Amino acid sequence: MSSGESKRSGRPADEAKRAAIVAAASRAFFEHGYAASSIEQIAADAGVSKVTIYNRFGDKRSLLSAAVELECEKMRGNFEVPAMPQGSLRERLTAIGVSMSAFLSRPEMVQFERRIAAETEHDPAVGAAFLEAGPHRMKQAFAAFLKAMDDAGEIRVADTELAAEQFVSMCKGMGDLERRFGAPHDPARDRDRVLGAVEVFCRAYAVDGCDRN
Repeated sequence: MSSGESKRSGRPADEAKRAAIVAAASRAFFEHGYAASSIEQIAADAGVSKVTIYNRFGDKRSLLSAAVELECEKMRGNFEVPAMPQGSLRERLTAIGVSMSAFLSRPEMVQFERRIAAETEHDPAVGAAFLEAGPHRMKQAFAAFLKAMDDAGEIRVADTELAAEQFVSMCKGMGDLERRFGAPHDPARDRDRVLGAVEVFCRAYAVDGCDRN
């Protein structure tokens, strides 16, 4: 086997080892908390040495950032803003709002945000990593969707990122906050919030004002 073939064959193994480390770290951090998780145990769970983890990630905090990114990637996989859904403006916005509301109300999402908030108390960099890997990327995707609708002449929005924030905030209402503090999920009320958000958004930005067709 040539040296080039040897290097190529080693790369998937290296990637698999890194993935195993990050997965083990993610389980430890979000099940037991950052302070209670040890590099030694993470190494044992991943089937690698402690030295391997330090060589690849430098320190425990960098490993946490990688774990946050992994969890955000998994969550983004459960909510993707389509490039251009079918149907009327109202139907498309409603579909996005309903999907987003369902995504945010998932028990694992609520628990993940609680854990991130707790860790951010000790290190603001954790919260910053979460915002960058999760909410900010999702906002940019939705803003790009709104820009496409603006270019198509369906809406008129000067600041698509602000409009994205407005729509998301209206869809969430108090439900998002209430769930973080233990209130039960209320699907009917969540849908009312989404429909209200669509109504307000259309009246504010739709070129036709509020066409219900």
